[in-house]
Amino acid sequence: MTEIRLTLEPSDADSGVLTNLIRSANTAAGAGPDHYQPVGFLIPDPQTGETIGGLTGYALFEWLFVQFLAVPENLRGQGLGSQLLARAEDWAKERGLKGMWLDTFAFGAPEFYRAHGFTEFATIEDHPTGSRRHFFLKRF
Repeated sequence: MTEIRLTLEPSDADSGVLTNLIRSANTAAGAGPDHYQPVGFLIPDPQTGETIGGLTGYALFEWLFVQFLAVPENLRGQGLGSQLLARAEDWAKERGLKGMWLDTFAFGAPEFYRAHGFTEFATIEDHPTGSRRHFFLKRF
């Protein structure tokens, strides 16, 4: 029997093995190159230069997935979230991507994304318990 090990902290190397297997299978299935590219638009602390917020994600198969978007509480309400989304959208369009997609929780920012032209395409009810998870996309 083949051993299966549990890890709660998979290494970058571990994830890289899986990524390479998936990419090979996708290519063999005729999906073509995925053009995977991680990207980040970061907000540096003015004094230290350390990242205090921003947007990260990755381009994959002609779409940009927004994995994280976070603005420090003391900087909210100044349009930084909108600027981050706009920068990401400009970058995606410059690369010739077809759109962007993301997910957020009901207590997160679904109205923020709707206000920026995103359309909801799915939800998971009771995730987390008593709430829901929303999935949005925006085609260019």
